[in-house]
Amino acid sequence: MSVQMPGSDVIAYTPIGVIKSPHTDPELTPIQSVYARGCTGSAEVFPEYAGGLKDLEGFSHVILIYHFHRSGPFKPLVKPFLQDADRGLFSTRAPSRPNPIGLSVVRLVRVEGTTLHLDDLDVLDGTPLLDIKPYVARFDRINGTVDGWHRDVNEASARRIGRRGHPSRRGREGAS
Repeated sequence: MSVQMPGSDVIAYTPIGVIKSPHTDPELTPIQSVYARGCTGSAEVFPEYAGGLKDLEGFSHVILIYHFHRSGPFKPLVKPFLQDADRGLFSTRAPSRPNPIGLSVVRLVRVEGTTLHLDDLDVLDGTPLLDIKPYVARFDRINGTVDGWHRDVNEASARRIGRRGHPSRRGREGAS
């Protein structure tokens, strides 16, 4: 039996570039950019999008939107990093999603031609880049937020293990 769901038209994106990083093993990749201090890499933007990089060097941070090209199949419940409980996928940042789209806020070191030199990079090498947006504190920073189950995660453990990845992360929340 086949059911046609509303809005099930195919949506396609075209990569605008590729992310280059030292991270080749998902299990050893920092779990979020906040734990990736000193992890440098670049975003190589394809020449036809070079004009879009004008004025970007005036920003300290950018938001990279990318395709989780090595994620597994969608799972509605996942066991996040440093958690023993299954959580609903949409309360996590796990890469195995119905639409495998990733997002990272990274430090922009400099723009050189069509190359963005980056720091705090938690993305796998070869990841297709879908979009770049400037991080603007007055738009993007929200004070007084509530972090759900994340408030129970031990920050010291997350910083210690999250920086270098962790072998027990197979199938868990993490990098692209």
